[in-house]
Amino acid sequence: MQPEFTTGQIRPIDCVKEGFELIKQDYWLLFAITVVGMFIGGFSVYILLGAMLCGIMRAFLRVFDGGRAQFDDLWAGFEYFGKSILAVVFIFVPVLIYVVVMLLTIYLPLIALAVSGGRISPDEILPVFLGALVVDAIIALLMVAIHSLLMFVFPLIVDKGLSSLDAIKLSARATLKNLSGVAGLITVNIGLTVLGYLAFCVGLYLVIPIVLATNLVAYRQVFPKNMTAS
Repeated sequence: MQPEFTTGQIRPIDCVKEGFELIKQDYWLLFAITVVGMFIGGFSVYILLGAMLCGIMRAFLRVFDGGRAQFDDLWAGFEYFGKSILAVVFIFVPVLIYVVVMLLTIYLPLIALAVSGGRISPDEILPVFLGALVVDAIIALLMVAIHSLLMFVFPLIVDKGLSSLDAIKLSARATLKNLSGVAGLITVNIGLTVLGYLAFCVGLYLVIPIVLATNLVAYRQVFPKNMTAS
């Protein structure tokens, strides 16, 4: 049986306020858990990313349920290693495609111009470059759309014990039924990220726990803890 979900409950600004209130007592510990988990996930060439994200979700959800965060929650993410592999693939593949397209459409023409020794003029490259920007913008939007559909995947794996496939399908359904709220949530997250960049980029790391907490408030609004399964 899959959990039911609500519609029309996401209030992006309220999610930020409530998320910060919930984590502020354990903010620095959650910050450390998040940074260490993301570092391990990246250092392992994303092999351990799913386990680390599940561990991070577990720490945040413990706080959301009235407990206190524990660093051991990060290592508990290995319990979900098998369940989270497919979810990581669904997240990583679009990113990989985007990077490859960026290399082929933007950087490759620039490299060709640099090594041509003047045989290729900037006027010849410009139309290619502008076309590449359009293609990259379209792919970036598609990638954001795909990742938006997967917004609730890792909380569902940890909180509801779902497999990657079930979590992906349920997250996509819930996102499509809450499209306006999710769109607003993404806009707010982008705003928080920009504020982080403006703070000499260091602030970017400091807002990550707030973004995660914001998304988890939205998750709990869509998937209330006491809602029955169907």
